[in-house]
Amino acid sequence: MSEEENFEQGESGSSHTYPMQAGNVKKNAYAMLRGFPCKVVEMTTSKAGKHGHAKATIVGVDIFTGKKYEDSCPTSHNMEIPFVKKNEYQLIDIADDGYITLLLDNGETKEDLKLPEDEPELVEKIRADFFAEKDILVSVISAMGQEKVISYRETSGAKS
Repeated sequence: MSEEENFEQGESGSSHTYPMQAGNVKKNAYAMLRGFPCKVVEMTTSKAGKHGHAKATIVGVDIFTGKKYEDSCPTSHNMEIPFVKKNEYQLIDIADDGYITLLLDNGETKEDLKLPEDEPELVEKIRADFFAEKDILVSVISAMGQEKVISYRETSGAKS
C-alpha cells in the first residue's frame, strides 16, 4: 500500500454531504431539501400518529438561488446535510465580464468566480468601492461543488 493514500478527501458526490437525523436539524443550519443546499428557515415536528413516525417539516432557502424549498420526513430518518464553507478573500481585480480575481491565503490567485448576477445592488456596491481603490474582502460561500460571493467588507488596514 502507498503511504500517500488519504481516504478523507475523496471527490465522489457523497463527500459533499453527511447524514443527520431529520429530528436533529435546527433552524439556521443547512440541509439538502429536494436536492438543493438550503439554509433552514423553519423547522416543525408533528407527533407520531397511530400508524407512523413523528414527522419533521423543514423549510429552507437555497443558498445559491434564494429559492424556497420544503421537505418532510420522519424525524428518525437520516437527511443529507451539505458541507458548507465560508471564506474571505482579498479582491484584486474585476473584469468587464463580471469575473473577479481573488488572492488566496497561499498567495495564489483564483479567477473562476463571477460576481452574483442575481444581486445587482451588491455587485454595484462592490464595483463602486473597488474602483474607489478601497481594499475589499469578499465572502464566498461554497457547497456541493458550487461557489457564490455573498457579501463583502472593506479591510481596516491601510494600503502598503
